[in-house]
Amino acid sequence: MSISKEKYSKMTDKASPNSPIALNCLKAFLFGGGICCFGQLLNTIFKNIGLNEEQVRIATPSIIIIITAILTGIGVFDKIARHAGAGTIVPITGFANSVVSPALEFKHEGMILGTAAQMFSIAGPVLVYGIGTSFIYGLIIYIFKLY
Repeated sequence: MSISKEKYSKMTDKASPNSPIALNCLKAFLFGGGICCFGQLLNTIFKNIGLNEEQVRIATPSIIIIITAILTGIGVFDKIARHAGAGTIVPITGFANSVVSPALEFKHEGMILGTAAQMFSIAGPVLVYGIGTSFIYGLIIYIFKLY
């Protein structure tokens, strides 16, 4: 059975519900902003209890990563992400989720070939290209500062 591209496009448009773009953007903004506000709250709390600037810079993202990993592990983060959409991709929470999710998914295959091998299956390419790009960017800045 052969079907034209135009007819196929019309069929998929009819079968696919339209997503509420404005509502999705608002949810992403509110959830993402909420995560950032929570990070700022942690930052302020850590400063008020007497941690120095370096300790605050270490403690704040560490706590956010731990909370995200725990919420992912108990299945809550996915429920939040269903509503928040792109708002949960605030870099640190998205990264923590992208490391923990595959690790949990493949844990039945064992610690080495399951959890450890699959842990960076999503985050690995991001790390490789992020580190590579930052190296190239740093090299370019270094060269232009010499001249």
